[in-house]
Amino acid sequence: MSNSESFLSTTTMPYRKISRDVKLAAMKLYDGGFLPLDDILDCVGFSERTFDRIHALWVATGDVVKHRFGPPTQGRPRILHVDDVDYLVRLIQQRPDWFLDELLNLLETNRFIASHYVTIHWTLVRAGVSLKKLKKIASERDEEKRNAFIDRMAVYEPEELGFLDETSKNEKTAARTRGRARKGCRAVMKQRFVRGHRLSRTGLLTIDGMVVSKVVEGSMTRDLYLDFLEHEVVRLSLAQLYYHY
Repeated sequence: MSNSESFLSTTTMPYRKISRDVKLAAMKLYDGGFLPLDDILDCVGFSERTFDRIHALWVATGDVVKHRFGPPTQGRPRILHVDDVDYLVRLIQQRPDWFLDELLNLLETNRFIASHYVTIHWTLVRAGVSLKKLKKIASERDEEKRNAFIDRMAVYEPEELGFLDETSKNEKTAARTRGRARKGCRAVMKQRFVRGHRLSRTGLLTIDGMVVSKVVEGSMTRDLYLDFLEHEVVRLSLAQLYYHY
C-alpha cells in the first residue's frame, strides 16, 4: 500500500467509540502491573495516545469517562453561577424596573463578573423571570391606615353609607396626539371638530343607586358644591331619617 492510500484509509476511518468496560480493564491491568503496556494496547485495541488521555482522566477523576451534568448539547460553561442568578432575582424582586444594562453594571461592580446583557436576559428567562406590564402602587399608601379605615367603616350598615363624586363631559371630538410622517414633513390628519360646552355633574351614590345629583355648566365651584350639600344631600338624609323613625 502506498503512502497516499495509507493516508486516505487513515483519514477516512470512521469514529470508533470505546466502551467504558474496555477502558476500565486497561486501567486495572496497568495499575496492577499484570501486563506490560504494549500487551495491554494489543488486547484493548487503541493507541498509546488514547491510553495516556484515558489514564490522565482516571488519575484526576477516578473514572474513565467524563460525566456531563446537563443536556447532551451543553455547550460552553455558563458565566453566571447559582449565587449570581440568585443575586439577579433578588434585585428584580426589590425593583422590577431594572434595565439590563443596569443589572450588568451591578454584576460588574458588586460581584466582579463581566457579562453581556443578552446573557443576563436569558439567565432571567431560565430563572422564570419575564417582562411584564408594571402594576404601580402608590408609595404613600399606608396599610395600617387602610386597615384602620376598614375597621371604622365596619360599624356602619350599608344603608347608612353614601358616596359623592364628580364627573364632567363636553362635545369635543377625541383625537390622537401622535402620528407618523416622513422626515422633514409634518404629520397632518384632517377630521371634523365639534366644539361644545363643558358640563359637570355631582351625585350621591348609595346602596339604592344614584339618589340625587346636580348638573352645572362649566366646573363645580365651592359655592355650588356647598349649596348642593345643604339643600339636596342633607335634606334627603333628614327626610330618610324622619321616614325611618
